[in-house]
Amino acid sequence: MLEVSDIHTFYGSSHVLHGVSLRVAAGQVITVLGRNGMGKTTLIRSIVGFTPPRRGTVSFRGAPIHGLRPFAIARLGIGLVPQGRRIFPSLSVQENLRVAARPGRWDLDGVYALFPRLHERAANRGHQLSGGEQQMLAIARALMTNPDLLLLDEPSEGLAPLLVAEVARALGQLRAQGMAILLVEQNLPMAVGLADHAYVLSKGRVVYDGSPAALWADEARKAELLGV
Repeated sequence: MLEVSDIHTFYGSSHVLHGVSLRVAAGQVITVLGRNGMGKTTLIRSIVGFTPPRRGTVSFRGAPIHGLRPFAIARLGIGLVPQGRRIFPSLSVQENLRVAARPGRWDLDGVYALFPRLHERAANRGHQLSGGEQQMLAIARALMTNPDLLLLDEPSEGLAPLLVAEVARALGQLRAQGMAILLVEQNLPMAVGLADHAYVLSKGRVVYDGSPAALWADEARKAELLGV
């Protein structure tokens, strides 16, 4: 479904990604792990067109997308849950959801069933929500675009353990329904519990490409690559 091949991404003269490659097949959950500042968010930005790579290719369903504008990439069926949530603070929960709506199986009833708390808070404005509720809203808003591939950048960041478990539950439900997911995370237990395959980035390079369970079981490798 998604193939990133040997991409090199820069911020000005700063070379951030050095030949990163990965693949996401239909129905797979792929996780990208790594310490802060290793290029994980830049990878997401490269895929969705915010910071296009200068070299290498990004393909979706076999067609190149690395030269497209972000809105065109989104319309092809890629949904984004950005780092920091980026919900609209002055809009209500329902307005946040409706503004992103595109035809498909995911509608208000569907996202409210996935996150009942959002239904309870439908009339509240974004700035009135807790951090966990804002994260639920960011995921629900991305689903309202009816994507075939969902990209999530640090969805557990800043959340209490109970809310991390709630986000993990929702992502597990999406996985069971066949949604393809690319999950950037620092919460290793959550990522390993969800993912079919793992990549680890270090200084803009892929330094691990393999089984999440094998990485979890290798204490020395976890310490070396993730500081865990």
